[in-house]
Amino acid sequence: MRLSSRLPSRSEEWARQSIALKGSVVLGLAFSLGILGLILSVLVVRPLRAQAIGQGFELERAGQYDQAAAIYLAALRADPTNLSALLGLERVLPPINRLGELLPAAQRAAAASPSNVALRGVLLRTYVALNEPDSGRAVALRWAAAAPGDEAPYREWAMALEDAHRHGAARDVLLLGRRTLGRPGAFGIELAELSQLAGDWEGAAREWAAALTDAPVQLPNAASALAEAPDAQRERIARLLTEGTPSTLTRRLAGELLLNWGQPLRAWAVFEPSVATPSADAAFAARRFADLAGARRTPDARRARALALARYADLAPEVGGAAARARADAARAFIEAGDRVAARAVLERVAQDSNAPPDAQRLAQRAVVEALIEGGQRNEAAQQLATNARLSPDDRASLRLRLVRARIAAGELDRADTELARDSSVEALALQGWIALYRGRLREAQRLFLAAGPYAGDQRDAVDRTTMVALLQRVPDDSFPELGSALSLLAQGDSLRAVAALRLAAARLATGESGGGGGGGRPDLLLLAGRVAARLDTLQQGTALALFDEVVSTGGQGAAAPAAELEWARLLERRAQTAEAIRHLEHLILTYPGSAVVPEARRELERAKGAIPRS
Repeated sequence: MRLSSRLPSRSEEWARQSIALKGSVVLGLAFSLGILGLILSVLVVRPLRAQAIGQGFELERAGQYDQAAAIYLAALRADPTNLSALLGLERVLPPINRLGELLPAAQRAAAASPSNVALRGVLLRTYVALNEPDSGRAVALRWAAAAPGDEAPYREWAMALEDAHRHGAARDVLLLGRRTLGRPGAFGIELAELSQLAGDWEGAAREWAAALTDAPVQLPNAASALAEAPDAQRERIARLLTEGTPSTLTRRLAGELLLNWGQPLRAWAVFEPSVATPSADAAFAARRFADLAGARRTPDARRARALALARYADLAPEVGGAAARARADAARAFIEAGDRVAARAVLERVAQDSNAPPDAQRLAQRAVVEALIEGGQRNEAAQQLATNARLSPDDRASLRLRLVRARIAAGELDRADTELARDSSVEALALQGWIALYRGRLREAQRLFLAAGPYAGDQRDAVDRTTMVALLQRVPDDSFPELGSALSLLAQGDSLRAVAALRLAAARLATGESGGGGGGGRPDLLLLAGRVAARLDTLQQGTALALFDEVVSTGGQGAAAPAAELEWARLLERRAQTAEAIRHLEHLILTYPGSAVVPEARRELERAKGAIPRS
């Protein structure tokens, strides 16, 4: 055979190369598809597992615990360390008495990932819940040995025991952890809560005080927890926290507790040394104490608040006028507490402070006058308004109106009238209307109220004027001093005498002695008297029932009768006479279908019958 016959032709070589190339492409494509398939399988499996857990959770929420458990167990067969599935089983198996099924799953998970603390926690809790204390102890100690210095094993162990209502054992575990870790304050909060559960309030106070060293932010929680101590234990707790030389945080805890227990001045005496050294922390603590004292309205609490505000003013930064503003607040608080000498001393510091901004100066002067008015020292407030040149014109005007309101409420109508003499504002018109009303000049009061319009004062003032105009429109008299006196007594808070005076005024309308004749407005005055009496003691509530009865019986088709029957029913409900209340509400709805109070009556009827919850 010739050599040339053995050599492949060019076409054969090309064919062979083409076949080889195709083979390589096919192999490469197959390999790539394999990798892609593996990636896709991972990407698909994970969402499927998450979807399964989600289905289990939805079944769990629906209370279908058996079906949820089946899904969680299936997830664990695919992935023994699936924490979501383990936690799901921990939730759903106890209600269906199958908790024992969790143990082998938790054991497999912990064995598969021995360093996973979450899985260790599930296994530990499962042993404790199944009342296998030795096994639980072994898990916890192995965990602690693997993580020296970590509080988590002991805390998890104790929490599991507490959930099993084994409080004594939980306490022993925490004390063991404290000794092992060598940290005296470790687990203080947990031990405090366990002491409280056991009725050992002194032990709880001791633990809370120790815990504050490492966790000062827990002070409000400590005060809230210990404030619930029985009366018989409180003095012992106070002595425990204040004996010797307590720490700053312990003093603050004791001060807040004494404040909660109604001893504000003693509280401040205990608390004050803790804010003696200037710092941002001390300033915050003093302000917090002042706010807590301000929530209590006793004279001693007002004084404790003033003292705390004065201390806060000394601690507040001078830059920007913060200290001056704080002193203005302190001065107002001292006046509210009745200590004008201390208030004056604080205000003098503001006046002498060359760095105090004008707004702080203005605030201080305004604070003094406001506090004088609120404290009933109206003549002193008037003197300040007349002589204090540092008050701004706007402050002087608004404070004068505030003083006039206080005088009107106190029955000092002449003084109030004098102070409004040169004021033509709409607010002044409204106040002149009240003065005219309480003097018995009904038509003049009505004219002034309408002239003042709806925008004088705040929304409540406008509502009060509108209500009074509606009442005056039903009384025919232009002048009715007896009614004015009755309404003045009501404004002064003398409800008992106001009821008697309103009944007398109604009687004069009925007999025509008031001058108007015809008895117009009588049901409305009796309705008002009944509403006032209904808010008083049991005896006066009986008077209210009689007044409502009289209005319903004699009020005709006016607005007073259905309104009186509604108030009658409400009072009966408060007195637990529900059946009677329902009868009156049904009578009101049927008898006065066009009354404006029918929608309220329907709601009250539904509430009385239990159709809607009581608010």
